[in-house]
Amino acid sequence: MTVADTSKLEAVYSDIVQWRRHLHTYPELSFQEVDTPVFIAEKLERLGLEVKRNVGGRGVAAYLHGEKPGKKIALRADFDALPIEEENDISYKSQNPGVMHACGHDGHAAALLGVATTLAEKESEIHGTIVFLFQHAEELPPGGAQEMIKDGCLEGVDHIFGAHVASDIPLGQVNVTDGPIMAAVDAFTIHVQGKGGHGARPHNTKDAVVAGTQLVTELQQIVSRRVDPMDTAVVTVGVFQAGTAFNVIADSAKIEGTVRTFNKGTRQQIEDEIRAIVKGVEESTHVSCTVDYLNGYPPLVNHVEETNVLGEIAVDALGEKAPVSMPATLGGEDFAFYLEERPGVFFHVGGRTDDKNTHFPHHHPRFNFDEEALLNIGKLFLGIVERYSS
Repeated sequence: MTVADTSKLEAVYSDIVQWRRHLHTYPELSFQEVDTPVFIAEKLERLGLEVKRNVGGRGVAAYLHGEKPGKKIALRADFDALPIEEENDISYKSQNPGVMHACGHDGHAAALLGVATTLAEKESEIHGTIVFLFQHAEELPPGGAQEMIKDGCLEGVDHIFGAHVASDIPLGQVNVTDGPIMAAVDAFTIHVQGKGGHGARPHNTKDAVVAGTQLVTELQQIVSRRVDPMDTAVVTVGVFQAGTAFNVIADSAKIEGTVRTFNKGTRQQIEDEIRAIVKGVEESTHVSCTVDYLNGYPPLVNHVEETNVLGEIAVDALGEKAPVSMPATLGGEDFAFYLEERPGVFFHVGGRTDDKNTHFPHHHPRFNFDEEALLNIGKLFLGIVERYSS
Protein backbone atom coordinates (compact mmCIF):
# COMPACT_ATOMS: atom_id res chain seq x y z
CA MET A 1 0.00 0.00 0.00
CA THR A 2 1.23 3.51 -0.86
CA VAL A 3 0.25 6.92 0.38
CA ALA A 4 -1.47 7.61 -2.95
CA ASP A 5 -3.56 4.42 -2.78
CA THR A 6 -7.10 5.68 -3.35
CA SER A 7 -9.05 2.67 -2.10
CA LYS A 8 -9.69 4.20 1.34
CA LEU A 9 -10.52 7.56 -0.22
CA GLU A 10 -13.10 5.85 -2.39
CA ALA A 11 -14.40 4.00 0.67
CA VAL A 12 -15.10 7.32 2.43
CA TYR A 13 -16.51 9.00 -0.68
CA SER A 14 -20.06 8.70 0.66
CA ASP A 15 -18.90 10.49 3.82
CA ILE A 16 -17.29 13.24 1.74
CA VAL A 17 -20.58 13.77 -0.10
CA GLN A 18 -22.48 13.80 3.20
CA TRP A 19 -20.08 16.36 4.69
CA ARG A 20 -20.33 18.53 1.61
CA ARG A 21 -24.12 18.47 1.68
CA HIS A 22 -24.22 19.27 5.38
CA LEU A 23 -22.00 22.31 4.82
CA HIS A 24 -24.09 23.30 1.81
CA THR A 25 -27.27 23.15 3.89
CA TYR A 26 -25.83 25.42 6.60
CA PRO A 27 -23.62 27.99 4.85
CA GLU A 28 -21.95 30.88 6.66
CA LEU A 29 -20.71 34.18 5.31
CA SER A 30 -17.09 35.37 5.32
CA PHE A 31 -15.87 36.42 8.79
CA GLN A 32 -19.15 35.11 10.24
CA GLU A 33 -18.25 31.42 10.23
CA VAL A 34 -19.10 29.90 13.62
CA ASP A 35 -20.51 26.41 13.19
CA THR A 36 -18.49 25.50 10.08
CA PRO A 37 -15.02 25.62 11.69
CA VAL A 38 -16.35 23.73 14.72
CA PHE A 39 -17.76 21.02 12.43
CA ILE A 40 -14.41 20.71 10.65
CA ALA A 41 -12.27 20.77 13.79
CA GLU A 42 -14.34 18.07 15.49
CA LYS A 43 -13.97 15.78 12.49
CA LEU A 44 -10.20 16.29 12.47
CA GLU A 45 -9.86 15.76 16.22
CA ARG A 46 -11.68 12.44 15.96
CA LEU A 47 -8.97 11.34 13.53
CA GLY A 48 -6.37 11.85 16.25
CA LEU A 49 -4.64 14.73 14.47
CA GLU A 50 -3.08 17.71 16.17
CA VAL A 51 -5.66 20.45 15.61
CA LYS A 52 -5.47 24.20 16.09
CA ARG A 53 -8.69 26.19 16.15
CA ASN A 54 -9.20 29.93 15.60
CA VAL A 55 -6.13 30.23 13.38
CA GLY A 56 -6.02 33.79 12.12
CA GLY A 57 -9.49 34.32 13.56
CA ARG A 58 -11.74 31.51 12.33
CA GLY A 59 -9.42 29.16 10.45
CA VAL A 60 -8.54 25.57 11.36
CA ALA A 61 -5.18 23.82 10.93
CA ALA A 62 -4.48 20.13 11.46
CA TYR A 63 -1.14 18.35 11.45
CA LEU A 64 -0.24 14.80 10.49
CA HIS A 65 3.31 14.10 11.67
CA GLY A 66 5.01 11.34 9.73
CA GLU A 67 7.34 8.90 11.46
CA LYS A 68 10.16 9.68 9.04
CA PRO A 69 11.98 12.96 8.41
CA GLY A 70 10.96 14.91 5.34
CA LYS A 71 9.28 18.02 3.98
CA LYS A 72 6.35 19.92 5.38
CA ILE A 73 3.53 20.10 2.83
CA ALA A 74 0.40 22.23 3.21
CA LEU A 75 -2.96 21.48 1.57
CA ARG A 76 -5.58 24.23 1.72
CA ALA A 77 -9.38 24.37 1.42
CA ASP A 78 -11.70 27.33 2.05
CA PHE A 79 -15.14 27.10 3.64
CA ASP A 80 -17.03 30.41 3.50
CA ALA A 81 -20.22 31.06 1.52
CA LEU A 82 -21.76 33.98 -0.38
CA PRO A 83 -24.69 36.41 0.19
CA ILE A 84 -26.87 34.74 -2.47
CA GLU A 85 -30.38 33.30 -2.22
CA GLU A 86 -30.19 29.73 -3.50
CA GLU A 87 -32.53 28.71 -6.33
CA ASN A 88 -31.55 25.04 -6.62
CA ASP A 89 -34.29 22.46 -6.04
CA ILE A 90 -32.21 19.95 -4.08
CA SER A 91 -32.59 18.04 -0.82
CA TYR A 92 -29.61 19.86 0.70
CA LYS A 93 -30.67 23.38 -0.30
CA SER A 94 -29.41 26.16 1.94
CA GLN A 95 -31.43 26.62 5.12
CA ASN A 96 -29.88 30.02 5.82
CA PRO A 97 -31.90 32.66 3.95
CA GLY A 98 -29.81 34.79 1.62
CA VAL A 99 -26.67 32.69 2.08
CA MET A 100 -25.42 30.01 -0.30
CA HIS A 101 -22.35 27.97 -1.16
CA ALA A 102 -22.31 29.23 -4.73
CA CYS A 103 -18.60 28.74 -5.34
CA GLY A 104 -17.88 25.20 -4.18
CA HIS A 105 -16.16 25.92 -0.90
CA ASP A 106 -18.37 23.36 0.81
CA GLY A 107 -16.88 20.79 -1.55
CA HIS A 108 -13.32 21.96 -1.01
CA ALA A 109 -13.62 21.51 2.75
CA ALA A 110 -15.30 18.11 2.41
CA ALA A 111 -12.68 16.86 -0.05
CA LEU A 112 -9.81 17.88 2.24
CA LEU A 113 -11.54 16.22 5.19
CA GLY A 114 -11.65 13.07 3.05
CA VAL A 115 -7.92 13.32 2.39
CA ALA A 116 -7.20 13.81 6.08
CA THR A 117 -9.34 10.76 6.87
CA THR A 118 -7.49 8.70 4.25
CA LEU A 119 -4.05 9.65 5.55
CA ALA A 120 -4.79 9.65 9.28
CA GLU A 121 -3.46 6.14 9.92
CA LYS A 122 -0.50 6.29 7.56
CA GLU A 123 2.05 8.04 9.79
CA SER A 124 4.54 5.22 9.22
CA GLU A 125 4.51 5.91 5.47
CA ILE A 126 4.75 9.70 5.72
CA HIS A 127 8.05 11.53 5.47
CA GLY A 128 7.74 14.90 7.18
CA THR A 129 4.47 16.63 8.05
CA ILE A 130 1.20 17.22 6.24
CA VAL A 131 -0.63 20.44 7.17
CA PHE A 132 -4.35 20.57 6.44
CA LEU A 133 -5.41 24.22 6.22
CA PHE A 134 -9.11 25.05 6.36
CA GLN A 135 -9.46 28.75 5.66
CA HIS A 136 -12.26 31.15 6.42
CA ALA A 137 -13.26 34.29 4.49
CA GLU A 138 -11.80 33.71 1.04
CA GLU A 139 -14.68 35.53 -0.64
CA LEU A 140 -14.42 38.88 1.12
CA PRO A 141 -11.28 41.07 1.01
CA PRO A 142 -9.01 41.36 2.91
CA GLY A 143 -9.71 37.61 3.22
CA GLY A 144 -8.61 35.03 5.75
CA ALA A 145 -5.30 33.94 4.21
CA GLN A 146 -3.25 36.91 5.46
CA GLU A 147 -4.38 36.49 9.05
CA MET A 148 -3.74 32.74 8.99
CA ILE A 149 -0.25 33.39 7.63
CA LYS A 150 0.38 35.98 10.35
CA ASP A 151 -0.77 33.37 12.87
CA GLY A 152 1.94 30.99 11.70
CA CYS A 153 0.07 28.53 9.48
CA LEU A 154 2.99 28.42 7.03
CA GLU A 155 5.71 28.05 9.64
CA GLY A 156 8.21 25.50 8.33
CA VAL A 157 6.09 24.72 5.25
CA ASP A 158 8.10 23.85 2.13
CA HIS A 159 5.29 23.71 -0.47
CA ILE A 160 1.60 24.60 -0.53
CA PHE A 161 -1.24 23.42 -2.77
CA GLY A 162 -4.86 24.46 -3.18
CA ALA A 163 -7.74 23.17 -5.29
CA HIS A 164 -10.95 24.74 -6.59
CA VAL A 165 -13.85 22.94 -8.24
CA ALA A 166 -14.81 24.49 -11.58
CA SER A 167 -18.16 24.37 -13.37
CA ASP A 168 -16.56 25.53 -16.63
CA ILE A 169 -14.16 22.55 -16.83
CA PRO A 170 -15.35 19.04 -17.73
CA LEU A 171 -15.29 16.39 -15.04
CA GLY A 172 -11.98 14.54 -15.14
CA GLN A 173 -9.90 17.50 -16.32
CA VAL A 174 -7.57 19.71 -14.28
CA ASN A 175 -6.34 23.20 -15.12
CA VAL A 176 -2.59 23.08 -14.50
CA THR A 177 -1.22 26.42 -15.72
CA ASP A 178 1.90 28.10 -14.41
CA GLY A 179 2.55 31.81 -14.03
CA PRO A 180 -0.16 34.43 -13.39
CA ILE A 181 -3.56 32.73 -13.60
CA MET A 182 -5.78 35.03 -11.51
CA ALA A 183 -5.79 38.80 -11.11
CA ALA A 184 -5.15 41.23 -8.30
CA VAL A 185 -8.48 42.29 -6.76
CA ASP A 186 -8.96 45.81 -5.43
CA ALA A 187 -12.14 47.60 -4.36
CA PHE A 188 -13.10 51.25 -4.06
CA THR A 189 -15.94 53.29 -2.60
CA ILE A 190 -16.45 56.94 -3.51
CA HIS A 191 -18.77 59.03 -1.33
CA VAL A 192 -20.04 62.19 -3.04
CA GLN A 193 -21.35 64.95 -0.81
CA GLY A 194 -23.26 67.73 -2.53
CA LYS A 195 -26.08 70.05 -1.51
CA GLY A 196 -29.61 68.83 -2.14
CA GLY A 197 -32.63 70.88 -3.02
CA HIS A 198 -35.72 71.30 -5.16
CA GLY A 199 -35.56 69.88 -8.67
CA ALA A 200 -36.86 73.20 -10.03
CA ARG A 201 -34.05 75.23 -8.44
CA PRO A 202 -30.81 73.49 -9.49
CA HIS A 203 -28.82 76.71 -9.22
CA ASN A 204 -29.17 76.54 -5.44
CA THR A 205 -27.76 73.01 -5.22
CA LYS A 206 -24.64 70.93 -5.78
CA ASP A 207 -26.02 67.92 -7.62
CA ALA A 208 -24.54 64.65 -6.35
CA VAL A 209 -26.13 62.68 -9.21
CA VAL A 210 -24.52 64.83 -11.89
CA ALA A 211 -21.16 64.58 -10.12
CA GLY A 212 -21.55 60.84 -9.66
CA THR A 213 -22.46 60.16 -13.28
CA GLN A 214 -19.49 62.24 -14.39
CA LEU A 215 -17.28 60.11 -12.16
CA VAL A 216 -18.62 56.86 -13.60
CA THR A 217 -18.09 58.08 -17.16
CA GLU A 218 -14.52 59.17 -16.53
CA LEU A 219 -13.65 55.99 -14.62
CA GLN A 220 -14.49 53.99 -17.76
CA GLN A 221 -11.81 55.91 -19.67
CA ILE A 222 -8.97 54.79 -17.42
CA VAL A 223 -8.50 51.42 -19.09
CA SER A 224 -9.56 52.49 -22.60
CA ARG A 225 -7.41 55.62 -22.74
CA ARG A 226 -4.77 55.61 -19.99
CA VAL A 227 -3.61 52.01 -19.59
CA ASP A 228 -1.34 50.38 -22.16
CA PRO A 229 -3.70 48.35 -24.39
CA MET A 230 -1.25 45.43 -24.23
CA ASP A 231 -1.76 45.28 -20.46
CA THR A 232 -4.89 43.54 -19.13
CA ALA A 233 -6.98 45.58 -16.70
CA VAL A 234 -10.61 46.13 -15.71
CA VAL A 235 -12.38 48.93 -13.84
CA THR A 236 -16.00 48.06 -13.06
CA VAL A 237 -18.56 50.17 -11.20
CA GLY A 238 -21.08 47.85 -9.58
CA VAL A 239 -22.98 50.22 -7.27
CA PHE A 240 -24.43 53.69 -7.79
CA GLN A 241 -26.79 54.84 -5.07
CA ALA A 242 -28.35 58.31 -4.97
CA GLY A 243 -31.62 60.16 -4.72
CA THR A 244 -34.97 59.65 -3.01
CA ALA A 245 -37.57 61.35 -5.24
CA PHE A 246 -38.07 62.42 -8.87
CA ASN A 247 -38.23 66.13 -8.04
CA VAL A 248 -35.45 66.31 -5.46
CA ILE A 249 -31.83 66.94 -6.34
CA ALA A 250 -29.74 64.40 -4.45
CA ASP A 251 -27.64 65.55 -1.55
CA SER A 252 -25.23 62.60 -1.72
CA ALA A 253 -24.23 59.58 -3.79
CA LYS A 254 -22.21 56.42 -3.30
CA ILE A 255 -20.22 54.62 -5.98
CA GLU A 256 -18.58 51.23 -5.47
CA GLY A 257 -16.42 49.28 -7.86
CA THR A 258 -13.58 46.85 -8.41
CA VAL A 259 -10.22 46.98 -10.16
CA ARG A 260 -8.57 43.89 -11.65
CA THR A 261 -4.95 43.85 -12.85
CA PHE A 262 -1.94 41.59 -13.25
CA ASN A 263 0.85 44.18 -13.42
CA LYS A 264 1.98 45.83 -10.17
CA GLY A 265 2.70 49.15 -11.88
CA THR A 266 -0.68 49.18 -13.60
CA ARG A 267 -2.37 48.39 -10.30
CA GLN A 268 -0.86 51.52 -8.73
CA GLN A 269 -1.49 53.61 -11.86
CA ILE A 270 -5.22 52.87 -11.80
CA GLU A 271 -5.53 53.79 -8.11
CA ASP A 272 -3.71 57.06 -8.81
CA GLU A 273 -5.96 57.76 -11.80
CA ILE A 274 -9.11 57.18 -9.77
CA ARG A 275 -7.97 59.60 -7.09
CA ALA A 276 -7.03 62.21 -9.73
CA ILE A 277 -10.43 61.89 -11.45
CA VAL A 278 -12.21 62.38 -8.13
CA LYS A 279 -10.25 65.58 -7.47
CA GLY A 280 -11.11 66.90 -10.91
CA VAL A 281 -14.83 66.22 -10.49
CA GLU A 282 -14.77 67.87 -7.07
CA GLU A 283 -13.41 71.05 -8.63
CA SER A 284 -15.71 71.08 -11.66
CA THR A 285 -18.98 70.27 -9.82
CA HIS A 286 -18.24 71.88 -6.44
CA VAL A 287 -19.01 68.73 -4.45
CA SER A 288 -16.73 67.08 -1.90
CA CYS A 289 -15.68 63.43 -2.15
CA THR A 290 -13.94 60.79 -0.09
CA VAL A 291 -12.28 57.70 -1.56
CA ASP A 292 -11.94 54.45 0.36
CA TYR A 293 -9.55 52.24 -1.60
CA LEU A 294 -8.84 48.65 -0.60
CA ASN A 295 -5.82 46.83 -2.00
CA GLY A 296 -7.17 43.32 -1.87
CA TYR A 297 -5.64 40.10 -3.16
CA PRO A 298 -2.44 40.20 -5.24
CA PRO A 299 -2.21 38.35 -8.56
CA LEU A 300 -2.13 34.58 -8.13
CA VAL A 301 1.08 33.27 -9.67
CA ASN A 302 1.67 29.51 -9.85
CA HIS A 303 5.25 28.31 -9.54
CA VAL A 304 6.62 26.49 -12.56
CA GLU A 305 8.21 23.46 -10.90
CA GLU A 306 5.19 22.61 -8.73
CA THR A 307 2.82 23.12 -11.68
CA ASN A 308 4.83 20.71 -13.82
CA VAL A 309 4.78 18.13 -11.04
CA LEU A 310 1.03 18.56 -10.64
CA GLY A 311 0.59 17.90 -14.34
CA GLU A 312 2.39 14.58 -13.96
CA ILE A 313 0.28 13.73 -10.91
CA ALA A 314 -2.91 14.54 -12.83
CA VAL A 315 -1.94 12.08 -15.56
CA ASP A 316 -1.21 9.36 -13.00
CA ALA A 317 -4.41 9.99 -11.04
CA LEU A 318 -6.95 10.83 -13.74
CA GLY A 319 -5.47 9.85 -17.10
CA GLU A 320 -3.44 11.32 -19.96
CA LYS A 321 -6.15 13.80 -21.01
CA ALA A 322 -6.67 15.18 -17.51
CA PRO A 323 -4.21 18.10 -17.45
CA VAL A 324 -5.22 21.14 -19.50
CA SER A 325 -3.82 24.66 -19.72
CA MET A 326 -6.32 27.50 -19.71
CA PRO A 327 -6.06 31.29 -20.13
CA ALA A 328 -5.71 33.48 -17.08
CA THR A 329 -8.87 34.92 -15.55
CA LEU A 330 -9.60 38.28 -13.95
CA GLY A 331 -11.22 36.51 -11.05
CA GLY A 332 -9.31 36.70 -7.78
CA GLU A 333 -8.23 34.30 -5.00
CA ASP A 334 -6.49 35.01 -1.73
CA PHE A 335 -4.52 31.79 -2.14
CA ALA A 336 -2.22 34.27 -3.90
CA PHE A 337 -0.92 35.34 -0.47
CA TYR A 338 0.28 31.81 0.28
CA LEU A 339 2.09 31.64 -3.06
CA GLU A 340 3.89 34.89 -2.26
CA GLU A 341 5.31 33.14 0.81
CA ARG A 342 5.92 29.56 -0.38
CA PRO A 343 6.26 27.73 -3.72
CA GLY A 344 3.19 25.86 -4.82
CA VAL A 345 0.26 25.76 -7.21
CA PHE A 346 -3.46 26.50 -7.21
CA PHE A 347 -5.42 24.27 -9.59
CA HIS A 348 -8.99 24.04 -10.85
CA VAL A 349 -10.70 20.65 -10.98
CA GLY A 350 -13.53 20.05 -13.43
CA GLY A 351 -17.05 19.50 -12.11
CA ARG A 352 -19.10 19.93 -15.30
CA THR A 353 -20.98 17.08 -17.00
CA ASP A 354 -23.78 16.76 -19.55
CA ASP A 355 -26.20 17.48 -16.71
CA LYS A 356 -27.31 21.10 -17.25
CA ASN A 357 -27.46 21.59 -13.48
CA THR A 358 -23.64 21.58 -13.50
CA HIS A 359 -23.38 24.33 -16.14
CA PHE A 360 -24.20 27.39 -14.04
CA PRO A 361 -21.27 29.74 -13.35
CA HIS A 362 -19.73 30.40 -9.99
CA HIS A 363 -21.64 32.90 -7.81
CA HIS A 364 -24.89 32.02 -9.58
CA PRO A 365 -27.96 31.11 -7.43
CA ARG A 366 -28.13 27.75 -9.22
CA PHE A 367 -24.43 26.89 -9.08
CA ASN A 368 -23.71 23.22 -8.54
CA PHE A 369 -21.25 20.55 -9.71
CA ASP A 370 -20.85 16.81 -10.09
CA GLU A 371 -19.69 15.57 -6.69
CA GLU A 372 -17.27 13.09 -8.28
CA ALA A 373 -15.06 16.17 -8.64
CA LEU A 374 -14.45 15.92 -4.89
CA LEU A 375 -13.05 12.43 -5.35
CA ASN A 376 -10.76 13.79 -8.06
CA ILE A 377 -9.56 16.59 -5.77
CA GLY A 378 -8.78 13.95 -3.16
CA LYS A 379 -6.84 11.83 -5.64
CA LEU A 380 -4.75 14.81 -6.70
CA PHE A 381 -3.99 15.79 -3.09
CA LEU A 382 -2.97 12.19 -2.33
CA GLY A 383 -0.72 12.23 -5.38
CA ILE A 384 0.91 15.42 -4.12
CA VAL A 385 1.53 13.84 -0.72
CA GLU A 386 2.95 10.73 -2.42
CA ARG A 387 5.35 12.85 -4.47
CA TYR A 388 6.55 15.20 -1.75
CA SER A 389 6.18 13.31 1.52
CA SER A 390 6.89 9.64 0.98
